Amino acid sequence: MKNRYKHIIIVGLLFFFGCSKDSNEEELEVEKILVTIVANSSTASEPENHSDFTIRISETYNEDIIVNLSIGGNAENGADYVEIPTTATILANTLSVDIPLTIIDDSESEEIEVVTIAIEETNSNNALIGTLNSASITLTNEAEEFLLSQQEAKFYVVNANATPETIALFYNLNKVARTSFIVGQQDAFRSFFNDESGISDIKKTTGHDPGLLGSDFMFMTDDENNETSVNWFYNQELSIKANIVEAYNKGMINTLLWHMREPYEGEYFYVNNMTDFQKNNAFISILPGGENHDYYISKLDKIAKVANSLTGSNGELIPIIFRPFHEFDGNWFWWGKDYCTPEQFIQLWQFTIDYLKDTKRVNNMLFAYSSDRHFNTKEDYLERYPGDNYVDILGMDNYGDFATGNMGLDQANEKLKILTDLAKDKVKIAALTESCFFVTPGENEPIPNFFNNDLYNTLTNNDVKLSYMMFWSNIRDSYCVPVPSHSNANDFINFSNKTDVLLQNEIPNLYQ
Repeated sequence: MKNRYKHIIIVGLLFFFGCSKDSNEEELEVEKILVTIVANSSTASEPENHSDFTIRISETYNEDIIVNLSIGGNAENGADYVEIPTTATILANTLSVDIPLTIIDDSESEEIEVVTIAIEETNSNNALIGTLNSASITLTNEAEEFLLSQQEAKFYVVNANATPETIALFYNLNKVARTSFIVGQQDAFRSFFNDESGISDIKKTTGHDPGLLGSDFMFMTDDENNETSVNWFYNQELSIKANIVEAYNKGMINTLLWHMREPYEGEYFYVNNMTDFQKNNAFISILPGGENHDYYISKLDKIAKVANSLTGSNGELIPIIFRPFHEFDGNWFWWGKDYCTPEQFIQLWQFTIDYLKDTKRVNNMLFAYSSDRHFNTKEDYLERYPGDNYVDILGMDNYGDFATGNMGLDQANEKLKILTDLAKDKVKIAALTESCFFVTPGENEPIPNFFNNDLYNTLTNNDVKLSYMMFWSNIRDSYCVPVPSHSNANDFINFSNKTDVLLQNEIPNLYQ
């Protein structure tokens, strides 16, 4: 028989207490310890997500305080939920005690049920029962989808000191995913098919810019970038920063990955260009205590400097999505799975985020954890996951599945479904952080209806809910997004015209 899942919604009022000390001894009553009770979560479900109440006192006391309770409501104590005793003890020198509400699953369909706990009295003359003296929780049969509110968003971003615009971006990306997804492109303002510069290739074809711009910290952190006006790398930095500001002023998302060069010679990021020593020691060497750890810190210092220099027209810091160590489950980068253990990867990830937000005070970043396609289960995907406190966005780069026909498309959709489910459970953002079917005219021709059919279905079937997806760059000889002169231009136009596909002209205000 199908189980009934009961869910919990808080019903209650919030009161604020204020008191001031007065020399009149007759008013000392207000200085007594206040005892209150609250319910701690708005939703919960058996068997995994129960709820609880908390009894609190306004300051610690040097003796145990025993609180007598009345258990009410039409839910049956000990039948609909594990029995709750009628007394609770706040131990000496502590501030609270939790009362678990563990729902007992059954197969019956019942009316809406309520659990109410009220404070009746305490064993201490120094304790005064506060106005918030009861709390109620409703048990329902149907699950309610968790919808992140504006007020709650700040509690779910990694950086507790994130700027208002950065929190707004997190909230709005979460909201966008309910009904649509934003389409972007790497280097859209600086890399073009046939080197035909000017407006983005997406705008050439559709009349509108992408809704997201991808950039790279690579040139900014290059060893040869000496920040002088005649330096080629520094001029690339200035160009990229100008593009980021332009994208922000257009209301677009900015996301930056980092093709960091290995720390010994500072030349390569692909392991096939590196010596055996370099590829086997590069990652380990930048861990805390490693021989190149200070070198790595200097690169993070540069990233922090750049991030803190990006400002909008009102002087506000421009939010960016930082995506370090992308495609970590492959073996082509020196930070890939063959060159560090999961524990080492997690250690460096956590150090990186802590250093940027806590030491360098970078408060305009969301952090994206972005694997390649080499996973088939949640457990595979989370093997190197550094924890909910270190990740805002759950991403996947995927090229290979889009080049292997229908079987690959089904696999890509299943992997995106894993991301969607995890993002929902963890209150994160899900995204296809890189993808492309490369077309090289004369060598690799377009797939008919790839965008409007194959790609779109992969991104939406099976209740996949993404906030955004990003195409890789167009370059001189190959493209990911067609320009008007090519046979698949109408295919891309039809894709972009779907109501749930958003380019720059259709995205909401993401920063409020």
